Amino acid sequence: MPARAPRGSFFARFRAVPPASYANAIVALYAVCALLGAVLYVPFRTDIRLALERAGHWDALGLFDLKEHFAAIGLALLPAYWICWRGKYADKPLGAALTMILAFIVWWSFLTGHVLNNIRGFGL
Repeated sequence: MPARAPRGSFFARFRAVPPASYANAIVALYAVCALLGAVLYVPFRTDIRLALERAGHWDALGLFDLKEHFAAIGLALLPAYWICWRGKYADKPLGAALTMILAFIVWWSFLTGHVLNNIRGFGL
C-alpha cells in the first residue's frame, strides 16, 4: 500500500514513512556494528576461543565461525541493498529480499554472540 498522511495511532503514522529513507541508516549502522565486532574479535580470538577449545565447545565455535562468514556476506551485500532502496535503479522486491537476508544475518549474529557469552561467562 502507498504511504498515507499521518493519522490515527502510532502505527498509522509509522506506515507513512517511505522505506527508502531508512536505507542510509541501515547501511551505516550495519557497518558500525561490523567494525565494532572486528575490534572485539582480537580479544575473543586470543583469550576466550582458546578456553572454549580446551573445554570442547566445538559446536558453539562452529556457530561463531558461521557468524563471521555471514557478517562478511552482509557487508558485501550492503552496496546492493543501498542501490535497491535508494539508487536510480530501485527494485523493491529485490530490496525486500536483501532486507530479509540482512535481518537474518543480524539476528544470527546477535543470538550466536549471546550463546557464546553464556557458555564462557561475561568478562572471563
